[in-house]
Amino acid sequence: MADNKTEFSRREFLTSSAVALGAAGMFLIDSGRALGRQAPTKKQRIALVGTGGRGSSLWGKDLIKNYGDVLEMVGLCDINPIRLEYAKKYMGATCPTFTEFEPMIKDTQPDTVIVTTVDCFHAKYIGLAMQAGCRPVTEKPMCTDEKMVQEILDTERRTGKKLLVTFNYRYGPDATRIKEILMSREIGDVTSVDFHWYLDIYHGASYFRRWHAFKQNSGSLLVHKATHHFDLMNWWLAAEPVEVNAYGELRKYGYNGLIRGERCMNCPHKAACEFFWDITRDEQAMNLYVKAESADGYIRDSCIFREKINIWDTMNVQVEYHNRVTMSYSLNAFMPYEGFTIGFNGTNGRLDVRVYHNQPWKVENFAEFRITQNFKSTKTFALPSGGEGHWGADQVMQDQIFRKTEPDPLGRPSGSREGALSALVGIAARHSIEQGRPIKIDELVKI
Repeated sequence: MADNKTEFSRREFLTSSAVALGAAGMFLIDSGRALGRQAPTKKQRIALVGTGGRGSSLWGKDLIKNYGDVLEMVGLCDINPIRLEYAKKYMGATCPTFTEFEPMIKDTQPDTVIVTTVDCFHAKYIGLAMQAGCRPVTEKPMCTDEKMVQEILDTERRTGKKLLVTFNYRYGPDATRIKEILMSREIGDVTSVDFHWYLDIYHGASYFRRWHAFKQNSGSLLVHKATHHFDLMNWWLAAEPVEVNAYGELRKYGYNGLIRGERCMNCPHKAACEFFWDITRDEQAMNLYVKAESADGYIRDSCIFREKINIWDTMNVQVEYHNRVTMSYSLNAFMPYEGFTIGFNGTNGRLDVRVYHNQPWKVENFAEFRITQNFKSTKTFALPSGGEGHWGADQVMQDQIFRKTEPDPLGRPSGSREGALSALVGIAARHSIEQGRPIKIDELVKI
């Protein structure tokens, strides 16, 4: 349980959250003056660092296609010049390209820098962007260890430049509806949560092919992937994590494999391996990665059974929050289907939700809800998918960032505080597994 030093009162939490939300709102309002419909005469100058799959698509091609009337892509940066030139063409960009960050900032003078690099470099470019007087926008996770969290918070405080962390899951139809139900207090005060996320044998395995398979790059899936889930929980509960206890093992991938090679493309076990992935059938992956290997040596279709893999594929986490809510969470990365189940136990009832992602069978609905109040009958309903791009969430989020200036009644925009608290749950979980003990958040960083 929380001790006196880490236990917040409800009023203290709401005050601190209001400050954090206000900071995120100020980013939107400030950006809106340059980006929104009220001030169309000046386009926001955008620079992008990291032109891999996410950077070149969601934060490159999609931005240029959907928001060209309010922003201008003025610079692209990546350490790999071959990937960089393909990404520029794929995006439809006309701006200059750079293999070093500082020259890009100096030559292009951007207003906003979008960071979509390997996770362990997020903090570096966030800090450099702030110091250069730019607004930073970063993909999740904000960073991968507690020292980076502190550096970002200190730099933000020193420069006055507010960070925006793009937690697109907050904008999905399922996450939004959960937030609305909890805010309505239909099940009373939440007392505990059961949260279980399933990555399938395709999506889950993909993390073990890529740079994510090493803690030094991704912080483990408890940081790279679960930061989404921990952020959702912090937001849904309007609560801050206090203590984390976790368990993790590598049970399927890595050294568990009975056969292995260097990569799928030239593997002698293609016919025997059920995880064989033919990268040559993915045109974008071939252009972004395979054709760019000579510049940096990065192999996109590495063997998922490499013995050096050091992240876990089976994880269980318990979290205690400042308001005495507890959560039991699991993440498994080799399931036959994908999605999540969640149950909120409240003083007046229970909310159950089942969300389907990439199912091997046809499903009519994206999310199924069940609300059961004490001494009353159960209500059930379903939601269809919200559309393209992470089930409709991506464009809703980008509209919020680049077009809207009014406050979001659900408090979805996320600043450094939200980015820090979600990452710190994963960071604390990693330390808990490695040290075999519970970890208090305030052991790591003073928020």
